[in-house]
Amino acid sequence: MENTIKQKLNRVSIQEPVSFPIKVVQFGEGNFLRAFVDYAFQRLNTELNFNAGIAVVQPLAGGVVHMLNDQDGLYTLFMNGVKKGEKIQDIALIKNVVKGINPYTEFKSFIALAKEEELQFIISNTTEAGIEFVATDLPTMEPPASFPAKLAILLHERFQHFKGDFSKGVTIIPCELINYNAATLKNILLQYCDLWNLDNTFKTWLLEACTYHNTLVDRIVPGYPKNEIEEYDNKLNYSDNLIVTAEPFFLWVIEGDEALKQKLPFHKTDLNVKIVEDMQDFRTLKVRILNGAHTAMVPFSILYGNQTVRETVDGTFTGNFVDSVLHEINSTLDMNPTEITNYVEEVMDRFRNPFIIHKLSDIALNTVSKFKVRVLPSLLTYVTNTQELPLHLTFSLACLIQFYKGDWNGKALPINDNAEIISFFNKLWKTNDLPKIVNSTLENKDFWECNLLEVKGLAEAVVTALSEIETNGIDIGFENFKMKFNS
Repeated sequence: MENTIKQKLNRVSIQEPVSFPIKVVQFGEGNFLRAFVDYAFQRLNTELNFNAGIAVVQPLAGGVVHMLNDQDGLYTLFMNGVKKGEKIQDIALIKNVVKGINPYTEFKSFIALAKEEELQFIISNTTEAGIEFVATDLPTMEPPASFPAKLAILLHERFQHFKGDFSKGVTIIPCELINYNAATLKNILLQYCDLWNLDNTFKTWLLEACTYHNTLVDRIVPGYPKNEIEEYDNKLNYSDNLIVTAEPFFLWVIEGDEALKQKLPFHKTDLNVKIVEDMQDFRTLKVRILNGAHTAMVPFSILYGNQTVRETVDGTFTGNFVDSVLHEINSTLDMNPTEITNYVEEVMDRFRNPFIIHKLSDIALNTVSKFKVRVLPSLLTYVTNTQELPLHLTFSLACLIQFYKGDWNGKALPINDNAEIISFFNKLWKTNDLPKIVNSTLENKDFWECNLLEVKGLAEAVVTALSEIETNGIDIGFENFKMKFNS
């Protein structure tokens, strides 16, 4: 068979010249932002002639904006899912990224973004650890290390260039998965104002000319389909090194008012963007159910021998466990039961999406901190409400501790966490003393921001669960634990 050499994807090969002014500066070039925010703004451009170009800033020294620039900002988004029992696949060529900038090698180009006349929005997703105050960051650094410090320098340059013009303030919409992400970012910007002794008129401009909007984002984005790349490549008549895959489901909740709705008229499209006064109910639902189920299932299911989310929820034993976890979580939510039920059904459909190969090892990143935010509140609320421990969430916590032993049945486990946490568990597991391992873990306030030894019966139950896991494995261990738990 004769091989056809495809043209490389760029604006010349597809005859798509740059035509958008830069209205958005986006910190982050990863799969999620490209499949979520860039897609959303393209919908505004296509359906409402929004005319917004995006300049992508690489937040870390190691990144892929060079690959983005190599394709003139173009890439293909595949949205794969199931609708009414039928597999669907929508394909979109994303073409509103005007340029990518690495501030570590192109600092002048980065600073020049501050002078863009039509700049209106700052978007970011620099991971949960990205919104942090780094006291060693200075305004003379090119660039400083942290994302907030980079943003402070960019905004100060804009303030100076436009001589404090309030009409040149920007709308700041971070997408990092921390609660009150915009409020946190604003406070850090003000800390840099004080640390760097910046003029009070700039601080006033930050507070009054710029607006800050907390957000919740929800879309599963597996990213580049390396194991199926030939199948995807065969559907394109060009060569694309930045293909990104995502599920069709899309939810973007942004705290804002009528003024923001006028700036971002998503209500004139059918894209699921909700601009609301208070997003906390949406966040609780998403973090406790979708993220909570993910985090609770990962150590448990990996130890059982599964590799993907779909395999987990479709398996008889592991699927029943996840269903029971969700039941325990749901019982702690003070929300409309119908809304909860509908969301759970939607989440389970998303977990079973045959196009989404969502590896448990990928979700295993920073499991301890994720458990604290996503699962622990449900466990503690359950105890408060019932004066009893939740069987499945308790066993999930035991699986987490077992997971951080680092190996299972002679194989290394996919632990991906900071060095301090890994070292903590390595030292503990060398003692092979289960009560000591459990007690030291539960009382570690650096992990949980509280002493879990104060939760009545939790330590004893986790020790029992760990003993069963170590002796009998996950499935038999759980059944034995359940009998002891209920006796």
